[in-house]
Amino acid sequence: MKRNLLLTSVCVLLPVCAGITLWGRLPERVPTHFDFSGTPDGWSGRAFAVFGLPLFLLAVHLTCAFAVFHDPKAGNVSGKIRALVLWICPAVSLFAAAMVYPNALGYSVDITLSGMLLTGVLFVVVGNYLPKCRQNYTVGIKLPWTLSDEDNWNRTHRVAGALWVAGGLVMIVDAFVRFGQMYVFIGVTTLLAAVPIAYSAALYVTRRR
Repeated sequence: MKRNLLLTSVCVLLPVCAGITLWGRLPERVPTHFDFSGTPDGWSGRAFAVFGLPLFLLAVHLTCAFAVFHDPKAGNVSGKIRALVLWICPAVSLFAAAMVYPNALGYSVDITLSGMLLTGVLFVVVGNYLPKCRQNYTVGIKLPWTLSDEDNWNRTHRVAGALWVAGGLVMIVDAFVRFGQMYVFIGVTTLLAAVPIAYSAALYVTRRR
């Protein structure tokens, strides 16, 4: 896993190399945040865009890796789940660079389509892994009643897995249909978070009666 950690960390920092190569062509103020229509609504200095964003993601990446490797129930975290955790930040870092740099250079980039697709694909991938995720303190739906009851954990993650896959597919379709993307994004993400928690709590309350 140390080799994978090194590889993924290098991937997180690849946008720095691209930014240094493009340094002379990048404007002093680089658009780094966009609204749901793809219009820039936030700017950063060139140095922060090139170095700050990847370094921030690297810090998040290393924190996630540390948490997974030092989980008290690390034996329950499979190699596939660890690999999934390790590749999320590199994917986000490379995606951000692919959106920010071309836009800063004046090229037309469909950020809304790309963002919805990436998010949808991530939801589908995570949803496929959730039912296979065993009890641990780092990855999954970590609630007092899921951590104390293995059956509650397993049933909650089966429901969450199906829901996340369905939510991801909705976002992928809406990326092309473009039907109220902001509302679809907010609605889907809210449901993906709230429904598994409510389901798990309902199981807990039912069993206490």
